[in-house]
Amino acid sequence: MHIEKISEIIAHFIGLFEMTTDEMRLRANYAEGAGPGADGPALPDQDAFTAAFSSDLQLKDYDPGINYKSGSYEIEFGPARHFGRVFEESLEKLAAIAGKDIPLPHFGDPTDIVLTDEPELTVFAGPGSAISHVLQVNALYDDDYLDMTDGVHAPRDTSFVIEQLADFSTKAEIFTPFASLHRTDTYDGALKIAEDLQSYIRNARNTEDSGVASPDSDVTHHFVTTEPMDDKVYVNGKVEADIPVLDDFLPDRGLAKLPEEPDDSNASVEQTDPSGNSLDVTAGANLVVNVASVINTGVITSVSAVMGNYHQIDAISQAFVYSDNDEIASALHSSGHSAEETGTIAKNIALFEQSTFEASSHAEPDSADPTFPNSWRVSVIDGDVSFVQWIEQYHFVTDNDTMTVTTSGSEATVLTGGNTSINFSSFFQMGLQYDLVIIGGNVLDINSITQVSLLYDNDWVRAEGDLDPGADLQTGNNLIWNFASIHNVGTGGPFEAMPDYMVDTQKAIEDRDPYMPEGLSFDVDFQGYAGLDVLYITGNLYDMTIIKQVSILGDSDDVTQAASTILENNPDATVTIDTGSNAVVNIAEIVDYDSFGQTTYLAGQLYSDAILIQGGLVEHDTTQPQPVDDGLANEVIAFLDNDDPAGGDSADGVINAGHDFSWSSTHPADVMQAMVA
Repeated sequence: MHIEKISEIIAHFIGLFEMTTDEMRLRANYAEGAGPGADGPALPDQDAFTAAFSSDLQLKDYDPGINYKSGSYEIEFGPARHFGRVFEESLEKLAAIAGKDIPLPHFGDPTDIVLTDEPELTVFAGPGSAISHVLQVNALYDDDYLDMTDGVHAPRDTSFVIEQLADFSTKAEIFTPFASLHRTDTYDGALKIAEDLQSYIRNARNTEDSGVASPDSDVTHHFVTTEPMDDKVYVNGKVEADIPVLDDFLPDRGLAKLPEEPDDSNASVEQTDPSGNSLDVTAGANLVVNVASVINTGVITSVSAVMGNYHQIDAISQAFVYSDNDEIASALHSSGHSAEETGTIAKNIALFEQSTFEASSHAEPDSADPTFPNSWRVSVIDGDVSFVQWIEQYHFVTDNDTMTVTTSGSEATVLTGGNTSINFSSFFQMGLQYDLVIIGGNVLDINSITQVSLLYDNDWVRAEGDLDPGADLQTGNNLIWNFASIHNVGTGGPFEAMPDYMVDTQKAIEDRDPYMPEGLSFDVDFQGYAGLDVLYITGNLYDMTIIKQVSILGDSDDVTQAASTILENNPDATVTIDTGSNAVVNIAEIVDYDSFGQTTYLAGQLYSDAILIQGGLVEHDTTQPQPVDDGLANEVIAFLDNDDPAGGDSADGVINAGHDFSWSSTHPADVMQAMVA
């Protein structure tokens, strides 16, 4: 390429070369003067001429009668130039021009040559960071008092329920070491989290090898592994073949169940049976649910190159603590209608998945005549890039009901529970797509899920007076459900060593060299590409997804069944009492697209760690409820109605003191932190 340019330049100046050669030849070939020969004529003796010779002619310069004036410049307007330097200066400028791709004039003075700068790579701005912090807090207090008799029954003090739940939270900390992570959006903060996680995993690996004693005799399971198997389901510390289905375990909520949609039939509905004599009481049936889903693509690329170290950490910690110690009167226990005690079902379910992204099918490139890229478009991000999704969800629900119920000779339903509290968060990030991403620093890829479920469901069902046993009781049938899943896409294959042409590519971008390195052009991963879209991050990249879910439910009910005062209207009465059927559910899922291909080049070290912690604790609390000590103030008593609450009428009654729906409407105050700390 340079030989052709030199030939063209020489052709432009060939006329100047010929002129210089002709002048030198004329100077070298002047005819020399010759003296007279021996046989030539004799010249006259110079001495014979006299010195008195004189002439009246005046010597003048030759004047052809043509006036010439320079058209280009006068000598005083420019520096003096020696004609002998023209050729030397021309050669010097030709040597300087030989290595540059610049246009040249075909004619003109050598001073007309202008030296331009080299072409520079044009770079574009890359995408910025994406940081989201989500905090959802629900606090619901639904402590009801109901007395269907004309007697006097003092309300009870339910503060012991909160005290027990606070104690449960402290005991659950042994299973959830990552619950204390604090929100951050800086690289130093993310690096501190990574170092803490790695330190804990390292210590857990050493402790796991030496054996761990159960921290309490009531622990249902305490499972820790630093090498969780991919695509295996862990349920309460054991590997199972299939993932349990939530719908198969949800309790029947009875009166709290949502009404079914009416059918479109226009047929009339007629009821001819007389009104029955029944009492249906539902004091439980509370539903507390946390749902969080994060799908993070970050930067979509088929090939990535990391010039520093790569840290990948996946951590799941799950814990539940519950107490379901019920006391049922012996008269009710002896009833043949008493429902079978089903207890509480508690499950910690965890799943780690690893897969490689499979692109859509397309025609294979022709191997006989392969196509490789010959151009590129480069985007540059100066500094660090962060993709942070931090989600925290909290529930604190109490439904401690105190009731004295009796039959009334008609159909009566009492619903003091049936509360529903739901936190839902879904995040989907779609990043820009590049063919190649180069990270000049380190990569931190952290995924962490922490789940805590606490349930206090100690109930008391009593019989008062001359009661004919015949009640159907349900004090258990609770469900605790923690499900967590981390799915990494694109990092299934091993990391490959950094090739030299990737280092050259980084240097070319930093030097703004417009020419793509030859090794990059012929990379087999880019076969079939016409051009490359490249993203270069000069700093570090940290991709961090943290999910923390805490669900706390206190449902301590005290139900007293009193004998009916209307015995003549009370034959064969049907009584159903349900103080359980609660559900505490935490569901979290992370899908992290690390790469959309199979090639990741790494120049530094690879640190890949994972840990799974599952623990469950069953408490057998025997705390007995106490009546409220504080009496009403005189100002309050003055406004109370002293009318007789007893009534003589008997009719169907529906009392609904529950069914509260709370959709994360509580102000996120620090009081929630104090409750679970």
